[in-house]
Amino acid sequence: MKSTSEILQIINHYHEMGEPALAGAFVIEEFGLAQPNFQGFEFREKANPDYILMTTEGTFGTPQIIRIPENAFEFPFPLIINLIAHEMVHVIQKASATMVSDKNEREWQAYCEMLFHHHFPLVPECSDYHKKFFASKAIEYYNRMGEGSELQQKYAQQKLEVENLVASLSQ
Repeated sequence: MKSTSEILQIINHYHEMGEPALAGAFVIEEFGLAQPNFQGFEFREKANPDYILMTTEGTFGTPQIIRIPENAFEFPFPLIINLIAHEMVHVIQKASATMVSDKNEREWQAYCEMLFHHHFPLVPECSDYHKKFFASKAIEYYNRMGEGSELQQKYAQQKLEVENLVASLSQ
């Protein structure tokens, strides 16, 4: 794997050349994010620092696209890589063989990936601020699963891990 400075230099080069798709393809390859159900990137309006929207789009069981802001690579590198990893979890969840039908479960899994990197271990850690935000979102989706539901029971141990992470960040 290339050094962080080499990676940033390559991404900045693609960004300056007006080639965010090439930057995205490079990130997918460099951080082990490639998935057979991933069709490619498409772009949406520019994001601002307060709100960076990425979505995974496509019918369940068919190849998925990830729609990212055309200026995505202007933002902090670890954050953008984590957001792309989040969407790649959705790509996996929408594949026929690994389909996850419940939205709350899909979001829970994707936010937990941003915290623990079980599927994508090459993805860098993001700031503690963002970890707290992602943990909060994960807990929000856990709570939406329904008090005492099968899904909550399935993820109870992982919820404790999320809570422990948040507690460690608060110290």
